[in-house]
Amino acid sequence: MLFLAAGALVVGSGGAMGAWVLMKAIAIATNLFWFGRLSAAPLSITDNALGLWLVAVPVVGSLIVGLMARFGSEKIRGHGIPEAIEAILFGESRLSLKVALLKPLSSAISIGSGGPFGAEGPIIMTGGAIGSLLAQAFDLSAAERKTLLVAGAAAGMTAIFGTPMAAILLAIEVLLFEWKPRSFVPVVCAVMVSWLWRPFLIGSGALFPVHHAVAITPSMLAVAAVVGMLTGAQASLLSSALYRIEDMFARLPLHWMWWPALGGLVVGIGGLVDANALGAGYGSIQSLLDGSFAIRAVVTLLLVKAVIWLIALGSGTSGGVLAPLLLLGGSLGFLLGCFLPGGSAVWALVGMAGILSGAMRAPIMAALFAVELTGDFAMIPLTIAASTCAYAVSVLVMRRSILTEKIARRGRHVLQEYSVDPLDFQQAGQVMTVQPETLPGQMALADVIGFFENDARHRSYPVVDEAGRLQGLVSRGDALRWRTCGADLAATLAEALSDASCPSGVPADPVAHIVDLMLEADHGRIPIVDAATHRVVGILTRQDILKLRKAHSSQERERGRVRLVQDAS
Repeated sequence: MLFLAAGALVVGSGGAMGAWVLMKAIAIATNLFWFGRLSAAPLSITDNALGLWLVAVPVVGSLIVGLMARFGSEKIRGHGIPEAIEAILFGESRLSLKVALLKPLSSAISIGSGGPFGAEGPIIMTGGAIGSLLAQAFDLSAAERKTLLVAGAAAGMTAIFGTPMAAILLAIEVLLFEWKPRSFVPVVCAVMVSWLWRPFLIGSGALFPVHHAVAITPSMLAVAAVVGMLTGAQASLLSSALYRIEDMFARLPLHWMWWPALGGLVVGIGGLVDANALGAGYGSIQSLLDGSFAIRAVVTLLLVKAVIWLIALGSGTSGGVLAPLLLLGGSLGFLLGCFLPGGSAVWALVGMAGILSGAMRAPIMAALFAVELTGDFAMIPLTIAASTCAYAVSVLVMRRSILTEKIARRGRHVLQEYSVDPLDFQQAGQVMTVQPETLPGQMALADVIGFFENDARHRSYPVVDEAGRLQGLVSRGDALRWRTCGADLAATLAEALSDASCPSGVPADPVAHIVDLMLEADHGRIPIVDAATHRVVGILTRQDILKLRKAHSSQERERGRVRLVQDAS
């Protein structure tokens, strides 16, 4: 843990620097594509004067991204977070230097040319690549590489959005797939280092500063729950539409390299309808939170942004999902707020929390992310209510999240639910078969062979001395070998096993440790001995472990009424 925490300090700095490079690259690409000048000054795409030529800009940018994916690395396609999850779960947390360089560059070109994406997905992939590359420079396990990969991803998100708590929770709810000090402490270290760097690289304070002077009443909490349910349904609809569009692109008689250009054409046409839908849309998010949008403009933005984002992302170009989801959920919340107490701006914030929770299946992260983005922590009861209800709707109507569905379509199963493994908290003494059958060490090999041929009920037996202490483990295979290889059948069992090592456990060992012994020794039965005397007190078999698994599954599925008053008998 301490070694990884030290490495996370370096990774956190790398993630912050990567975020700064990405933001500058997006600004440079925006200036080049829309204004024809080389500059890193922040500009809005809506200020361009290209007229109808606007349609061509996203096409050109998407074509460049398609070429980079085809001849550079196919892993830069998509929105980043699913690729990071897949690398963690199925790729031993290995990401290449090529991905670390091409992912931010391709995303900068995509967003800078008008792609309706955010920078969070690319920086999660880039920060993760930085952590993975550092880990690969040392002799670390896949689990330790995962920790540094996730630390880099969380650090990058912190630098972009200034949301350290949400970044830590994103790591826990979406990326780590565990809760251990070995991973939690390094992730927090990386996030804190990135947060310290942020004022010098990107800026300090909330990304979308706003304060809503609204008293939170029970009725508003109830309304927030309803808004959460609606945005959860919105998230489910968007996810379903996204993958239907992906399927449509897959049926095209064109190489996937050209798909982003087709998506870019739709983006350009959408930009003619409403230029606010182009790019990351941070300015539009701020307007929603300020309540300064006209209703008609919000309706147009919601429809156009949804269409161009789904088609562009479905085409396989490079870009993130958080910022578009914030804009879409915020727009729905804003429109609902026209008929609700508190004003549209409040419900835009609540809608943002709801749609993130529903789409990403990360309810705690979503609730905190919305308030950290704005600095309006007084709204957290509303965002918690909305994100929880959106999460509930999402898990009821969608099999997977917008992130894990992409992985499932590649033949990988990902479960985002955490539970305690019964093998970890049950001890061997609670599960083992007590007073097992044993064979004496003084037994002749000839008798052992006869025993296995006629009387044995198990494949192996512990061998003990006169005091019941473990001497080894004899199996049916041993007896067969002695009979066919001309062994001295007058020798004792203890003599034949004198050079053999026998794995054993003690009653206090977790069952998971015994399972590891079974796998290492390729034995289906592990003797359990008293820690002080080394006497055999039990045996743990594969059957015992399967029974434990079945009992745990029964607790999950079987229902029954418990009598509150027991019979006197």
